[in-house]
Amino acid sequence: MNYVIGIDSSTTATKAQLVDESGDVAAVASSEYSYETPQPLWSEQEPELWWNAATASVSAVLAESGVPGSAVKAIGLTGQMHGLVLLDDRGEVLRPSILWNDQRTAAECDEMRQRIGRQRLIRITGNDALTGFTAPKILWVRNNEPEVFRRVAHVLLPKDYVRYRLTDQYAVDRAGGAGTILFDLARRTWSQEILAGLDLDPAFFPPTFEGHETTGLVTANAAEATGLAPGTPVVAGAGDQGANGVAVGAIDPGVVGLSLGTSGVVFTATSRPAVEPEGRLHAFCHGVPDRWHFMGVMLSAAGSFRWFRDALAPGEDFGTLATAAGTVAAGSDGLLFLPYLTGERTSHPDPLARGGFVGLTVRHKRDHLTRAVLEGVAFGLRDSFELIRNAGSADLAEVRVSGGGTRSPEWRQILADVLDAEVRTVATAEGAAQGAALLAAVGAGWFADAATASAEWLRLDSPTTPGPDSAVYEKLYSDYSALYPALKDTMHSLSASAGP
Repeated sequence: MNYVIGIDSSTTATKAQLVDESGDVAAVASSEYSYETPQPLWSEQEPELWWNAATASVSAVLAESGVPGSAVKAIGLTGQMHGLVLLDDRGEVLRPSILWNDQRTAAECDEMRQRIGRQRLIRITGNDALTGFTAPKILWVRNNEPEVFRRVAHVLLPKDYVRYRLTDQYAVDRAGGAGTILFDLARRTWSQEILAGLDLDPAFFPPTFEGHETTGLVTANAAEATGLAPGTPVVAGAGDQGANGVAVGAIDPGVVGLSLGTSGVVFTATSRPAVEPEGRLHAFCHGVPDRWHFMGVMLSAAGSFRWFRDALAPGEDFGTLATAAGTVAAGSDGLLFLPYLTGERTSHPDPLARGGFVGLTVRHKRDHLTRAVLEGVAFGLRDSFELIRNAGSADLAEVRVSGGGTRSPEWRQILADVLDAEVRTVATAEGAAQGAALLAAVGAGWFADAATASAEWLRLDSPTTPGPDSAVYEKLYSDYSALYPALKDTMHSLSASAGP
């Protein structure tokens, strides 16, 4: 039996998933680590943590399964997007990586808009300048750490540092590269206009590859550290959301991948490079050739439910709370919840947005509040659906959901009703790692393309279809949509007066 491995270097752990030719997972291992917040708004991590965790996790899946390294025919990579890794001309790390959730670069985002022009930036890259992206982080280092910037020879993303340690090669996948907002979306490579406009040396940036293409071979040193065979191909892979899109089969237009974790991500493929004119949706290259994707990101999805449980029902089981909420009629007896507990990204790119319950009366009990939270998250996700439809992707026929929030049948029904779409749960626990493994399988020659591989490997549960409550939610969504514009100034005022 032959195998592939998907390696997912996330913010808190690196996972390795060993998958056989039929798509069955033979073993999974994870090695955890932390990140640092040396100043308010900062988020940093030492790249060596990813490499140590990758070697530990790969070694663990081989040991657990008893599979020899020689049976692994390819490696696929995925991981946290947008982080900045800076290396010198010897390949040595110059400073801790600045992560996707770092918020220090507001001034540099303004600098990008001034240098390039906001609309021109959106037209070329598919995105406005936001603090989470890679490009403003580079400018921040240049503006604030010139002695570091003078030594920069290579700019990588987090997973691509793992690639470098595996293969001694510098490379980036086109899905991840697009997330730097230094890419020409249509041409699927670095934008010379953007690099010139920002006065960045093109030599900093590695060659680009489609997700299934081989970027290098496992070196003897990496083989010794991991148990892999020297010469094992390492394919480009994709950023975590692109890889998850591959795993859930959101490859052709019409299928929507919805990840319901701490954050919520709505992902759909496009057959051409399309943008949302105001940059409220992210538009990136997909992890497969000749495909792009829209992505809406909600910052506190299942995270809102966790906050509610921890704050108002400590110790209660999530399933018990959701089941009780299912006894309450749709609309929670006139109660709405705004899920902006950590600011918001789509469709309101506003770090000062704040959450709240609106419509509370003495009639409302805990079960009403629980249901309002589940409904509020669903309404927030629908914002992304509406933007995607308005941007030209009208045929959103099926929603494939993954993540911890999907365990609740009550929440799945609410999602189906609010989105007015069939919802199917994907039986893949580690979506990004599975997507990376799938791209590795294509690279190994097991399948002609990712769509064929996904059709063979994907496991879907029975669908949840919209019910009569869809009509109720259509009216309530209109009320929900009116709340942020009405309360924005108040939210900002309250944020300014809040303590540190």
